[in-house]
Amino acid sequence: MALSVPLYGTTLVVGPSNVGKTQLTARTLDSWVDEHGPEGIVVLDFAPTVERDGKILGGPLTQFTTVPDGAYHGVVDAHAPRSEGTDDAETLALAVTNADNAAAMLDAAPADPAAVFVNDATIALQSDRALTERLTDYCDRADCAVLNAFESDELGVENPVSENERAALAALRAWADCVVELS
Repeated sequence: MALSVPLYGTTLVVGPSNVGKTQLTARTLDSWVDEHGPEGIVVLDFAPTVERDGKILGGPLTQFTTVPDGAYHGVVDAHAPRSEGTDDAETLALAVTNADNAAAMLDAAPADPAAVFVNDATIALQSDRALTERLTDYCDRADCAVLNAFESDELGVENPVSENERAALAALRAWADCVVELS
């Protein structure tokens, strides 16, 4: 039997690269559509696609499902700061760009969502801790919110982006009704 996520409340799906976080989020979106239809769905996709050691990591929710017509589908052309940055300053600058783009997407999203699905939430939160509260406040407006996020030390821990990401994850864990840990 496949792992499932509740279709009510707030759920955070966490784990390292390539464990199925995006796939589980996509299946949950499909379950919501099957049960409630596409009205009021908001999909926020912050995931970059990264190639490491010849393997593709991450990527958009649409690699596993089709976002239904009528849903708000915001996609950030995101950077993978720790993979692309050459030093802490450049890495943080890339994270700031991601946060600015995510904030603009959040501003454009419908005010009254029924369900929110966020792919790679911490990409938007690696530089701006205030954006975490904006995102959770927005998700609290919905009957269902499912967010997935990278959680691992595999990309380092001693840099400002990782520090901000850990703080965002701690806040998301404290906020979520349910935390699903994949490994």
